[in-house]
Amino acid sequence: MEFREAISSDLEAIMDVRFSVKENVLSNPDLVTIADCEDFIFRRGKGWVCVVDEKVVGFSIVDLVENNIWALFVRPEFAQQGIGKQLHNLMLDWYFSQTHKTVWLGTDPGTRAEAFYRKSGWQHIGMYGNEYKFEMTYSDWNQQNNKV
Repeated sequence: MEFREAISSDLEAIMDVRFSVKENVLSNPDLVTIADCEDFIFRRGKGWVCVVDEKVVGFSIVDLVENNIWALFVRPEFAQQGIGKQLHNLMLDWYFSQTHKTVWLGTDPGTRAEAFYRKSGWQHIGMYGNEYKFEMTYSDWNQQNNKV
């Protein structure tokens, strides 16, 4: 397993991973494009990938403009191998090295993602449309990672 920052040549593979998931499925896949991914990774924030046997199997993207986790997805066949946690930690370490602003995300209720975020120390603060809205503060992130 190799974890690294996303590069332009990863964009199609990132989209492939996004469309492979069984939870938090896009209701309209046309609403998220390669151009959107490129914008979020290279202009609005940063992205990371996990590569196994030269294939992108997971990715994460954080948005500094809206202080939002834009995406964190792992191919279903690679679930529960620690990939999501590593991508999550890389992303939040970088995010909080750039800003101390609280970061937020939305995820579908009753999913493995919801359980993952709760276990990872995110605070459920209400709803964002039909999704649960979670937040992570700079101090909470540093405390739970013994960085204070």
